[in-house]
Amino acid sequence: MGGLPLQNASPAPVVSQVSVITNSTKESKPKKKICCACPETKKLRDECIVEHGEDACAKWIEAHRLCLRAEGFNI
Repeated sequence: MGGLPLQNASPAPVVSQVSVITNSTKESKPKKKICCACPETKKLRDECIVEHGEDACAKWIEAHRLCLRAEGFNI
């Protein structure tokens, strides 16, 4: 069979990269359900939307998104 020699291939770096990705994924997994995370910013966001409408509450909506991201949610 005429192919590329396999002696130059090194599987060790690939294995170490996979383990790094796997470990970082486990560490960033949210510890709470999204409905229970960030109750303070959620309350402020919801109250603002009810009173003033969604368009007027961009500041509170973004604050809640930032809080959720800090908790490990990908939104």
